[in-house]
Amino acid sequence: MKLTPIPITNDADLARSFAIRKEVFVDEQHVPIDEEIDVFDVIDGDCTHLLIENDEGQAVGTGRVRLVDEYGKIQRVAVVKAFRQYGIGRIIILALEKLAAAQGATKAKLDAQVHAIGFYEKLGYEVKSDVFLDAGIEHVLMIKAL
Repeated sequence: MKLTPIPITNDADLARSFAIRKEVFVDEQHVPIDEEIDVFDVIDGDCTHLLIENDEGQAVGTGRVRLVDEYGKIQRVAVVKAFRQYGIGRIIILALEKLAAAQGATKAKLDAQVHAIGFYEKLGYEVKSDVFLDAGIEHVLMIKAL
């Protein structure tokens, strides 16, 4: 299966990203929609949004990154449940890191759900905080040099 990262530059693709995030975070994980969608969810704002399409043009993953000091802050990484075994999460993270580095970031940081710590450690991230709650879900801060 061919997987293509696409920077989101229009409202139609942003809506496709929101649909994935709603499915994963709101429907599956019960995050309130008003906590999931925020001020950074706009085109030409502080975030660079990314969509992953398969070879049939179906949106199967998404994420976003924004520059915060020297960090690329990676957020809202989500993969459609039926496609989670294809390495899409890895593709999203690597693409977002590349976008962050191109914007001048020297490090990446993210708030990882506790169940995903091992996934991020395989990509070079290190836990840098105790467990905290975000939207009722346990998270840790993780950082990686770019």
